[in-house]
Amino acid sequence: MPYSNYEKWKTTPLQEPPFLSIVIPAYNEAERILPTIGAIASHVSDLGFPWEMIIADDGSRDKTVQIVEDLGFANLQVLRAEKNGGKGSAVRRGILAARGQHVLFCDADNSTPIEEVSKFIYQLTQGGQDLAVGSRAAEGAQEENKSLMRRVLSGGLRVLVRYTLNIKVRDTQCGFKMYTAEAARHLHNLQTINGFSFDLEILFLAFRQGYKVAEVPVTWIDAPGSKVNARKEVQRFLRDIWIIRRNAWRGMYNRAPEAAAEAPQLANSPTA
Repeated sequence: MPYSNYEKWKTTPLQEPPFLSIVIPAYNEAERILPTIGAIASHVSDLGFPWEMIIADDGSRDKTVQIVEDLGFANLQVLRAEKNGGKGSAVRRGILAARGQHVLFCDADNSTPIEEVSKFIYQLTQGGQDLAVGSRAAEGAQEENKSLMRRVLSGGLRVLVRYTLNIKVRDTQCGFKMYTAEAARHLHNLQTINGFSFDLEILFLAFRQGYKVAEVPVTWIDAPGSKVNARKEVQRFLRDIWIIRRNAWRGMYNRAPEAAAEAPQLANSPTA
């Protein structure tokens, strides 16, 4: 049943598997989550296909979960977490719970506007891609309000990632990525990094295992209230590069996805 308006999406449960699942990791997002849900739902509901939204809580201490649950929307699911496990952990839980033919994860601050989503759908449905990666560094991308420190750090880290992990996209960390359902489940079942730089591992695995990956230029606005401590995350980023290389050398990514799903999480990075 296509959903052609926001009110119908809020009140009428899906009678068929969704075309798209949208996963939003959330940690203490009580102030920002409602505008983000509203912006996404009002836009996607007019695109003419069945879809669902999953808020993957990451042990929020504020009223994030209560606020979302109180909405009572028919096609909005909340995944609770008792403890803060890291952004990667939240994204993984959300993606593995998704039922859609395609899965998008995006950040709770809506830094990449949801209006960009059609470009990603095109890459997967018409372009033959398995994974479409939002990029703030690709030609045609637009960034607003990015600090000087972030510009310097991101430039250096992009070079490092390209040469140490052979990841052939210029921006690994943009919080706007879409997968086919098969790619999403396979890659995130192999995931071992729970923290902010989990994207590195997912993209390393995608290229290593021969998935088709498109880098899609996006508009990105550095939203106020970011919880990322740039200096701390650079340290964790460098550590996680080493962990990924170590895991690959030990053959940890050669396991079947089912076995990987049962394995313990190996790199549980605390959030900033």
